[in-house]
Amino acid sequence: MFPMTPIAGALALLLCANALAAPTAPGTTPRSLLSQARGLPAEFESHFFDVPLAVRIELNQQYLGEAMVVLSRDDRITLIEFTDTQDSTIKAVEREQWTQHLKQGQVLGACEGSCPSGLLAVHYSLENSLVSILTRDVERTTETKRYHDQPEGGSLGLIFNNQLNINGGQEQDTGGRYGLNASSSVGNWSQSLDLQLSRLGGPDDKLYHAVHELYTQREMEGTFFRLGYFTPSSDGLNRQIRSFGANPDTALGVMYGSSDSLAIENPKPSVYPIYVTASRQASVEIYRSGLLINTQSVAAGLQSLDTRPLPGGIYEVEVRLIEDGQTTATSQELVYKPNNWSNVEDRWRYNLFAGRETRLWSNWEDQPSGFTTAGVGLNYLLHPRVILGASTRQVQDKLQVGTSVDWTLASNTSLFANVYQTQQYGTGMDLQGLYSYGHGSVVASHNRSWLDTRNTYETLADGTRIRQRNVFVGRTSNSSLSVNHRLSNKTSVNGRLAYSEGNVQGTGLDLGWTQRGKLRGSDANWRLSVFDRPGTSSTADRRNRGVDLSVSVALGGPGEYWSGSIGTRTSRDGDRDHNGSLTYRRNLEDHVLQSVSATALADTYGVGLSGIASFMTDSLYGDGFVQRSSYNDNLTGGLNLSSTVAVGGQKAAFTGVPQGRGAGMIVDVETDLDNVVLRADDLTGGSTALRPGRNFVPITAYKNSMVTFDFDGVHPPAASIEPSRTRYHLNKGGVDYRKIHVMKTVTVLGRLLDDQGQPLRGHHVINHASRGVSEADGFFSMEMNAGSPTLEVRYGNELFCRFRLDPDNAGREGDVLMIGDLRCTPDTLADTTLAEAGSAKQRS
Repeated sequence: MFPMTPIAGALALLLCANALAAPTAPGTTPRSLLSQARGLPAEFESHFFDVPLAVRIELNQQYLGEAMVVLSRDDRITLIEFTDTQDSTIKAVEREQWTQHLKQGQVLGACEGSCPSGLLAVHYSLENSLVSILTRDVERTTETKRYHDQPEGGSLGLIFNNQLNINGGQEQDTGGRYGLNASSSVGNWSQSLDLQLSRLGGPDDKLYHAVHELYTQREMEGTFFRLGYFTPSSDGLNRQIRSFGANPDTALGVMYGSSDSLAIENPKPSVYPIYVTASRQASVEIYRSGLLINTQSVAAGLQSLDTRPLPGGIYEVEVRLIEDGQTTATSQELVYKPNNWSNVEDRWRYNLFAGRETRLWSNWEDQPSGFTTAGVGLNYLLHPRVILGASTRQVQDKLQVGTSVDWTLASNTSLFANVYQTQQYGTGMDLQGLYSYGHGSVVASHNRSWLDTRNTYETLADGTRIRQRNVFVGRTSNSSLSVNHRLSNKTSVNGRLAYSEGNVQGTGLDLGWTQRGKLRGSDANWRLSVFDRPGTSSTADRRNRGVDLSVSVALGGPGEYWSGSIGTRTSRDGDRDHNGSLTYRRNLEDHVLQSVSATALADTYGVGLSGIASFMTDSLYGDGFVQRSSYNDNLTGGLNLSSTVAVGGQKAAFTGVPQGRGAGMIVDVETDLDNVVLRADDLTGGSTALRPGRNFVPITAYKNSMVTFDFDGVHPPAASIEPSRTRYHLNKGGVDYRKIHVMKTVTVLGRLLDDQGQPLRGHHVINHASRGVSEADGFFSMEMNAGSPTLEVRYGNELFCRFRLDPDNAGREGDVLMIGDLRCTPDTLADTTLAEAGSAKQRS
């Protein structure tokens, strides 16, 4: 990418000023470059032609990309490179075709003679630095694309995610689980495999195994098709509908339904606007779950915020109004942007499956098999505020039905209700309501079920039906009311009142107070909670009443935290249990260990200890813990390990980086620098650290996007990365391969002269590490590969001269290599030393 020089920046301002001041000539024929530049001062006109200029390029009135170009006095435009194409919806293949054509140079105006891709005309506007390309398809490509294109020819790849969990203790036999989740891509079909091995521990020492998924799936525009062995679910629905009783474990069959995998999240506003009132010019920060997701500037008065850049979904945000650097107002607002579903012409979401309940490599005796199973799930967009749902499924010869309504009553009030029933089992219902106001929210929920399992039977392997042994007739319910209220930017209170019937009977109350502040100059968080809950077996069936006060302080060095708590509660024997704890935690950087923490706890029974650590290597991520109980001094512990294996481009990579974005890229880093750390940024979101050798970068499936490579940290070394960016377009499970080179460089400053000693302007100076273009006075600056000190000078497709430099004999000013004047003559097509260039400077 070519940096904008100070001269070019000043020129851009003058260009805009003169363009705005100069009247547009009558007629429809675009003015030539010379006529557009006629109003420029003579000293600036020389910086308009034959020098790099930053422009925006549009193809048929659609954004193609930001680019660097060179304009010549004969009304010709030559592309140097595209610098940013992230927001373009035009296919990468089509952009590449125009890239190759424009790099060869294109005459501005109406196309005459050979016109590639139906080209009609090309125009450059000095007023807004816009290059407009029109083709015969100008009126055929104005419709907004709704779906991403799939990769040309599909994609290939295989990704294995491995997980191992182990737990055990002195009086607990060791148990564990190993899970293998694999996804692959062959053409435009994606495959999935889910295999589980487990040992329950205790007296049951049997090793259980089962395959839960083994299917292939094809994503299409708005729908998907699945074939194979899978766990039936309600994929593709906007609102999941709850069912009652047994769920279908695994089935061999087909599934078809709605899908958003290829849908483009085009910017759209929230259904309900968000307003702020500013006393003066101010800025607004929008936070979601404590993370800043957008910032905007607003004028004085009542202003509506631009919600189009915000992520899709239905969620709460905190809006902070900042005036003169001070937060003057905060409010809780609801963003209502149903994901990819606001088109009233496309009101239905659906999912249907059919198959036979089947076991695959499974020795779980309670897993049903042999039943025919089928189901349908529907969502209907009755109104932008109302979503209706219905479902029916046949599971183990029992019919399950359910209905739901998702109703947004107002911008700050929503209601969700769900009623469901299973044949010969029972009926249930859920009811949830949310009300948000300026400084808090209120959430109410109620669920109730009526069970009657007297007519429920079990079917044995030989087909014999027996009545279920654990018969239950009765009603269970849970009701709750939760309130969260913010007293100030640093203080908040919350409360929850709950009542339950069934296994746990009674009323529970929890009250909390949270305060952010300072303790001896360090950031601190205080938390006070009071509770009164129904009794359980862990409190000898007596009510659990108590209070707890905790504080967390950032003390010590960077990444160090101390926290402590004191309180009282009901003990296991039903008496008072006074307790306290102290915890130390530290986050580590550039170390195998990622974080460590240790806790000491004292209560009525004695002293307990625990320790937790997480770690990561190039091929493994994990965490583990060990505890000693204060009740009986027993030791327990656990270990969780995960790793990813990716295969693609005839390469394989092992990594501990979690893989959850559908696709990946294997990146080999070759460098002549020691301990260099790079960063790979996926422009659709996500960043991964790269080190010399083989690396794995998770990337987003289905999107035609780009990964950029840069140095990590704020003090990059004197080196270049080639290539600095790469495009990708993969289906789920696809894996690409790239190799990048990191080379030591020096900054070169020099001037190009012709054989008459006159400056050469608009000439391309090329090195292995980068390229530059000489300015109007012949000066150029660029990065040069320290191990390959050669320069080529080109103009158009013509090679003018070539130089081999000697850095040891050149002048230096800091990190800049001053090579002086380089005289470009036909005899310098042969390798020329810096000494010869210096003598040319003396002769001139």
